[in-house]
Amino acid sequence: MKNDINALNNALFESLERLQDDSLDDDALKREISRADAVQRTAGMIINNAELALKTQRHMDEYGKTGHIMNPLLENKNA
Repeated sequence: MKNDINALNNALFESLERLQDDSLDDDALKREISRADAVQRTAGMIINNAELALKTQRHMDEYGKTGHIMNPLLENKNA
């Protein structure tokens, strides 16, 4: 898995798709719900980390500090 916002977004949508699978029996659905909960908690932590890195970078930019906060979620691959 790539470590960028697109990969995170894809993982979240894949989790949602698995939850909507009508062929899951009760046990499989319970496993998917448990997995989705873990994915959601982990995604939240990743998003919080990226938000902190972005705030830090903005603070550094505002006060003229040099350097770059390395966070794969914030990288612009098209730049």
